[in-house]
Amino acid sequence: MPKVTYVQQDGTETVLDLPPGTTVMRGAVAAGVRGIVAECGGNLMCATCHVYAADAGLFPDATADEDELLDCTAEPRRDNSRLSCQLTLTEQIGDLVIHVPGAQT
Repeated sequence: MPKVTYVQQDGTETVLDLPPGTTVMRGAVAAGVRGIVAECGGNLMCATCHVYAADAGLFPDATADEDELLDCTAEPRRDNSRLSCQLTLTEQIGDLVIHVPGAQT
């Protein structure tokens, strides 16, 4: 089962064991992880689930729609910026570190 560590700007960590098939966003929202707003509920429409994935290479490349939304995030886009609603966990993912930006809106 993938283990996801959500790291806040202040260094606070929340560690969750999440089943494969769950998105990084859904796991965070269900557990009340601070900083993942997810206004659109994971429908790739708002960019309020922006995160910095420490190992973004574990996931398929961003789609054109995700790439466009990443240009509209509240915090600066980085090379490892992703929308957590588009990061679906698989059995192949062991440990994953997700850095939560300071603001989403």
